[in-house]
Amino acid sequence: MIDFNERARDWDSDPAKVERARLVAGAMHSQVTFTPQMSALEYGCGTGLLSFALQDSLGQICLADSSPGMLAVLAQKISLGGLDNMTARLLDLVIDPLPQERYDLIYSLMTLHHVADTDVILQRFHALLKQNGVVCIADLDQEDGSFHGADFEGHKGFNRQALQQALQKTGFQNIRFQTVTRVTRQVDGQPKDFPVFLCCADKVG
Repeated sequence: MIDFNERARDWDSDPAKVERARLVAGAMHSQVTFTPQMSALEYGCGTGLLSFALQDSLGQICLADSSPGMLAVLAQKISLGGLDNMTARLLDLVIDPLPQERYDLIYSLMTLHHVADTDVILQRFHALLKQNGVVCIADLDQEDGSFHGADFEGHKGFNRQALQQALQKTGFQNIRFQTVTRVTRQVDGQPKDFPVFLCCADKVG
């Protein structure tokens, strides 16, 4: 958390992060029918790069994160942009009570691998979705641990079949994956590519 708070001010200055959000937004448009009436929740929003790429296509968007530093930068961006359909909220779905609101769309970008209990967060996504709502998760494919390094306590990406089974267990249907982009990092002095997938699933009811 301290790390994300410290990195918040410079987060948007990385062109790769901006481009990644743009590509994920485009992939979401290929999987989801957007309307101006849709309500949405971005979980683990950071400075809101993905939501800013989607906001013209959606109604009200709640942007939630557990980092006050990220949310401070986000709130400033919303204010400067004069955007009345975006709201920042401090929220950790693992420990906080569920919000009262329900959403047509929930999405996250590079967030899930930081959440220790995947099953719990998927259950909470399912509970927060309206009937016929959609969840979209963009994250790392399973990797060898070199993306974050040996001290990282989260997930080393996700096996797609295992994530599909977890989503099905939670009650999601029509689960589909696609590779959207790659993140390149220096590992042992050499560039290494880490694929990023988009997984979309429906709450049918």
